[in-house]
Amino acid sequence: MPEFDFKRFHIRSMNASSDEERAQINQELKDLYASLNEEDKTDFNEQLQKFLTREVSRIKSDYESVNGLDRPN
Repeated sequence: MPEFDFKRFHIRSMNASSDEERAQINQELKDLYASLNEEDKTDFNEQLQKFLTREVSRIKSDYESVNGLDRPN
């Protein structure tokens, strides 16, 4: 089972200087997916789901930490 480096795509997308560059990065990810066999596509989807869950949880935690600074104890 190949390991997919979604963080690399995520960081590149966050640092993209334009919407066009971001779209190109997204297309690279779509092309990678299209090149996979069915078994690897299943692995890709599972790994992507785990990555997104981790990132959303991290962002939520960061937001709650920062948001809490404006509230009295």
